[in-house]
Amino acid sequence: MPTPSLVCVDSQSVKLGPMICEERGLDPNKRVNGRKRQFVVDTQGRLWVAHVHSANQADGPTSCTLIGDVLWRMGERLEKVLGDQAYNGVFAAELARWSIDFQKASRPESVLGFVPVAKRWPGRLAVVERTIGWTNFFRRIVKDYEHTVCSSVSWLYLSNIQIMLQRILN
Repeated sequence: MPTPSLVCVDSQSVKLGPMICEERGLDPNKRVNGRKRQFVVDTQGRLWVAHVHSANQADGPTSCTLIGDVLWRMGERLEKVLGDQAYNGVFAAELARWSIDFQKASRPESVLGFVPVAKRWPGRLAVVERTIGWTNFFRRIVKDYEHTVCSSVSWLYLSNIQIMLQRILN
């Protein structure tokens, strides 16, 4: 099949280079002054859709802009989206309008502290987190040095293309 029926969504907050003011914000949870990257990846870690915005915006409402791109690229085959608690509200409701299931990865209510969740952490590392980790091998995108968000998204796609080419050649 050319397109996946299951995708995972998550975000990453990154610092922004000095003297760049466009789309800059402070992520209060991670205390990062910069931008936030939204990733939609398939079960193999391939990046399908990326979106960059200021870090002070919430994941759920901001990720609703991803749905149009996801539907355009994946078509009718997409059945389910996996995400964390941040995507449970507005984003899940918007997916339901398009008849796409949203499954929240959450730990059991009775357990305190960190617990690996089966759907989100297969082998203790999520597919999205693995893709985000792969981007750390690219010096150009470890920190966001781009003045425009379009350029920042383009570098994310270029790095993922290089990863996929290395997979094919090895």
